[in-house]
Amino acid sequence: MANYSTAKSRYNTLEAIRDPFLDRARDSAEFTIPSIMPREYHSKHTTLHTPYQGIGARGTNNLSSKLLLALLPPNQPFFRLTLDEFTLSELAGRDDMKGEFEKAMGSIERVVMNEMEVNNFRNALFEAIKHLIICGNVLLYITPDLKMKVYHLDRYVVKRDGIGNVLEIITKDMVAPSSLTEEQKLLVEGDKEKDGYDDTCEIYTCVKRSANGKKWEVHQEIYEKIVPSSVGTYPIDKNAFIPLRYTSIDNSDYGRGFIEEYIGDLRSLEALYRSVVEGSAAASKVLFLVKPNGSTRLKTLSESPNGAIREGNAEDVTTLQVNKFSDFNIAFQTMKLIEERLQFAFMLNTSVQRQNDRVTATEINYVSKELDDSLGGLYSLLSQELQLPLINRLMFQMERKKALPTLPKESIRPKIVTGLEALGRSSDLQRLNTFVQQLQPFAQQLMTYLNLDEYVKRVGTSLGVEMEGLIKSSEQIQAEQQAQQEQMMMEQNSPAVVKEGMGMVRDSFKNQDQ
Repeated sequence: MANYSTAKSRYNTLEAIRDPFLDRARDSAEFTIPSIMPREYHSKHTTLHTPYQGIGARGTNNLSSKLLLALLPPNQPFFRLTLDEFTLSELAGRDDMKGEFEKAMGSIERVVMNEMEVNNFRNALFEAIKHLIICGNVLLYITPDLKMKVYHLDRYVVKRDGIGNVLEIITKDMVAPSSLTEEQKLLVEGDKEKDGYDDTCEIYTCVKRSANGKKWEVHQEIYEKIVPSSVGTYPIDKNAFIPLRYTSIDNSDYGRGFIEEYIGDLRSLEALYRSVVEGSAAASKVLFLVKPNGSTRLKTLSESPNGAIREGNAEDVTTLQVNKFSDFNIAFQTMKLIEERLQFAFMLNTSVQRQNDRVTATEINYVSKELDDSLGGLYSLLSQELQLPLINRLMFQMERKKALPTLPKESIRPKIVTGLEALGRSSDLQRLNTFVQQLQPFAQQLMTYLNLDEYVKRVGTSLGVEMEGLIKSSEQIQAEQQAQQEQMMMEQNSPAVVKEGMGMVRDSFKNQDQ
């Protein structure tokens, strides 16, 4: 199945390529959240590094929350099931059929999103996003029972081609012997004497692109023996293993994290905080010095209660002082400058509002939008490497479990509608609103130049609202206006008709009397 002896030997070979990225990830974790990627993972009594500053952890959590809300908004599907252009053109003009299709697809979308919420995908994705920000790499696995498992960078290796397509993934799981299946226990029956068997067993899972590139071949090995029941295949676009990167780098198997881009500032801030904290602790120590040959006795000074009156000379007693105020002030100002840069990078609220009593809401909204726009490149990458593969695999497994109807893959495909797509729509909407606000002084003449029908359509598109069948067409509006005019004419003419009829009746009675 593979061109190498075992998955373990291949894993050990690819470790050498991964180690520089892993070391960098551990450096980044030390200044943010050390538990994300500790130095000694295998140790039972790992002592985590405690950073002196907390802006790295606070910024990581804040940025992770923003990304999670953008990629997986609550109570709203992050994808839509759409028809291909040919089928869509056939449904043009058949509003009843299109409406039924949209209703059916909306129901499927809600079922899929409910499955994700029930299986707690949100918590797993939040952990994965933090790993992306700090370490730059993480691996997701969708289990057969629709759960999500997060593999840290020190638990898997990956091989890509020159343009970033995944060729091979190998994971390493450390499991307790009691959790092995009966089939796996039989395979390790003769290996109980191996070191560490009583504690953990190593299980390697190998996922490799087939020779023709149309599917994924997968199998598991335990103690260099293939587990027969684990041998199988995945469709090429529905892999259960989803490797993620924060940045895409040509000719590189792994990405670089967000923290790595600012690790210089974080390292400098850490050193300054440590110096100031330790210096402040030393400066806070109160120590009295008594002149050896003075008239004031040391015992008198140490045993006298507060407010007591004793004989002595004040010049004989001094207080030890560090006299480093100017040095501490330089360090403090440098710390403040670095903190401001990091707050802006981490999109913290304190970086948006200036230190001023008169800061307008427009200024805050503008800066907030600028910060969100800076994530456009990340949205684009994650929509292709996270959102689309995730929804493809989830729907595939739900179809196999009969939880969803089988959809025609040639004509119905998922389309991501959050992240970069939502960011573009938001920009369009803001430009439209700004355009109309600029024309408010000419409100009386505005309707003469503004095509209201087209404006309504563009606003609906910017908000992601399906406009078909919602907004009346120009023909419908014209027909309704014409019917309304005819009704008004009938109401206006009805009194004259009645009056004329009454006159004719009176004239007829007069003729009869004569």
